[in-house]
Amino acid sequence: MKRTFLEAVENRRSQYALSAESPISDERIQEIVETVLKHAPSSYHSQTSRVVILRGEEHKALWNIVLETLRGIVPPESFKTTENKIGGFAAAYGSLLFFEDQDTVEKLQKDYPVFAQTFPVYSMHHAGMVQILIWTALENEGLGASLQHYNPLIDQQVKERWGLPQGWKLIAQMPFGTVTAPAKAKKFMDIRERVFVKG
Repeated sequence: MKRTFLEAVENRRSQYALSAESPISDERIQEIVETVLKHAPSSYHSQTSRVVILRGEEHKALWNIVLETLRGIVPPESFKTTENKIGGFAAAYGSLLFFEDQDTVEKLQKDYPVFAQTFPVYSMHHAGMVQILIWTALENEGLGASLQHYNPLIDQQVKERWGLPQGWKLIAQMPFGTVTAPAKAKKFMDIRERVFVKG
């Protein structure tokens, strides 16, 4: 069911109970990613964000990389919990890998040295906007997702597995699929403690 934009914003949640099914086509998922990447604002129209869409065995391979990386870090007595968590992500329909192109960021720093320190910050602003727009668009199409951060632990393996440029910095991973159980209720601060109107 299509919602208004604000309804989609309100209904977007971190969804962890996901199945390997999608109510929309692979082509529609790709269209969402491409549309957001094309139109999301970026500093100096630098368009620094990159997204890799993983499906099927490639999606599962990502979470196997994460699992085996964590196996060498997490204490054995705690690993079962970790294994279950990663298994939940692997059970989803697919994953999105979010990157920022550092070569572009570095070129901006050279071209505009007065703002050199702020371009990495601007890059993260763009990355955040891309992520939330895609996440909300997926929600609006009936897909649940969550945003994960196993970078930088898995960065090099990810680049090698999918032949990605070294200049791409991994920012986040987003497993997505059909929601099989609702997210827990959230408590919110009084909005008047967060929004202030003057004039």
